[in-house]
Amino acid sequence: MSSQEHREKAGSAAIRVAIVTVSDTRTPETDQNKQYLEERLPEAGHEVVAYRLIKDEPDQVEHVLDELANLSNVQVIVFNGGTGIAPRDTTYDVISQKLEKTLPGFGEIFRMIS
Repeated sequence: MSSQEHREKAGSAAIRVAIVTVSDTRTPETDQNKQYLEERLPEAGHEVVAYRLIKDEPDQVEHVLDELANLSNVQVIVFNGGTGIAPRDTTYDVISQKLEKTLPGFGEIFRMIS
């Protein structure tokens, strides 16, 4: 099946999204990523159903991931912030431990098209 055929078969159903910002300095009022996503996701036909702002602490990242993954109305969790290469950036370290299946190369493709 071609990628175009796959897109057509998948359709364009709305996705219910949770946004998680990981930051030691942002507040809900200064969280530009949240503001951007809350505007763009509905424009694309999706619904933001949850938002969390947490400190870049491994236990907080794990807790919010587990909490949101267990909500029946959340289909996708978008983490932003805390994903750099500084020692304090632990988001990916925590999330990667929860992955059951990885897609090598996907990150590179995603970064290339974004």
